[in-house]
Amino acid sequence: MARSASPSRPPARTAARLLRGLCAVSLSGLLAGCNLVVMQPSGDVALQQRNLVLASVGLMLLIVLPVIALTLIFAWRYRATNESAPYDPDWHHSTQLEVVIWTAPLLIIIALGALTWISTHTLDPFRALRRIDSARPVAAGVKPLAVEVVALDWKWLFFYPEYGIATVNELAAPVDRPIDFKITAASVMNAFYVPALAGMIYAMPGMQTQLHAVINKPGEYAGLSSHYSGTGFSRMTFKFHGLDDAGFDAWVAKAKAQGSDLTREDYLKLEKPSEAEPVKYYKSVADGLFDTIVNMCAVPGKMCMSEMMTIDAKGGAGKDSTENRERLRYDNRHIEQGDEAPGATAPASGRTPHGQEQPQGMKPDGNNPHVHENGTKPENQMPAPERDSVAPSQLNNK
Repeated sequence: MARSASPSRPPARTAARLLRGLCAVSLSGLLAGCNLVVMQPSGDVALQQRNLVLASVGLMLLIVLPVIALTLIFAWRYRATNESAPYDPDWHHSTQLEVVIWTAPLLIIIALGALTWISTHTLDPFRALRRIDSARPVAAGVKPLAVEVVALDWKWLFFYPEYGIATVNELAAPVDRPIDFKITAASVMNAFYVPALAGMIYAMPGMQTQLHAVINKPGEYAGLSSHYSGTGFSRMTFKFHGLDDAGFDAWVAKAKAQGSDLTREDYLKLEKPSEAEPVKYYKSVADGLFDTIVNMCAVPGKMCMSEMMTIDAKGGAGKDSTENRERLRYDNRHIEQGDEAPGATAPASGRTPHGQEQPQGMKPDGNNPHVHENGTKPENQMPAPERDSVAPSQLNNK
């Protein structure tokens, strides 16, 4: 009996699939205009990091591609309809296959380990640069450009101690001159990232990290925060300008001509949370401002961390340490100034919630049992006492 012919595919379904295919092809053409900065960097450090990624992927593909190919070959060769393929249900071991299966991955792991070890030390962000690019070492006596970076909410502040200027949300450096970044944060942890220049480096309050890099091509590059830090995170961006020597000198002159003075009081105003902050220039900076930011004592009357560490290194202040208690209160300074972050509630802030509605299914507040299951609170109820979020005073070790 002849096999009946399969019904033909409806024309509408065929046209829909053809249309989807054409759309996919056209959209892939649009990707040709994308600029993959990470894969086409303009700085030597970022270029070495790109090469490391490519080398690692290439080594891993030495295993991945043969496995994919052999999987397809075996599936085709030993298919049920191929009667010419040998069938050996008692086969269980092959020394030759075992040698190949274990030797190839082992060699690749050794190669990846050696590559990681070498690159980890070569691309250490704390290590001074030894070359401008693959063909030019750093000349003897070349002075790196010092740039001090502060991550604020939600903007970037850059100090140029060599020139006595500062900028907000704009960074510039001469082409082919090493840059020595010192990075910190004034509030929460953040991450400094210029994809065309080098990999991201975290910025942490009370700590100073470093990054050594160089830009090899003139141009304007994007810089950003690559670590979520609050509501203004998405607009915490800046422009990095790679300039020739004359262009950089002109940029410094413009900052001095158009800028104002950055005093300690001006910094405390700038430190307050704000979004989409415009570019600002400062022609002068208060002495030691960056160091006070790192030591968390920019607010007048606060004890610097370096001072506290000196006291601890000497064995503590004994009974006199009780006087340092208020001078060590860092985390509540914005609250004292009326800049409390939206949504801050008990117990994190030590105050009652902004609203008495509790999430569905949540038990009554253990710290305030007068709040009922439905979130209501009896009137004339005294609020819970404010919590003290400060660490206890130093103990007398004597």
